[in-house]
Amino acid sequence: MNLDEFENQYRRALDANLNRLQTAVLLIAKLETIVTEVGQDLQNLTLTFEEYVNEQRGK
Repeated sequence: MNLDEFENQYRRALDANLNRLQTAVLLIAKLETIVTEVGQDLQNLTLTFEEYVNEQRGK
């Protein structure tokens, strides 16, 4: 393998790994958004449940 072949192979491997890393970062950002949304939904569900329980106690 000569120097040009080595450099090309190195660049291709580096590019591939940088692309994979970028994909991972984007997936992590999406996952953070989903986790936040689930947390908000659970908070809303808890509030709804608490309101229902309080209404039932008042009857």
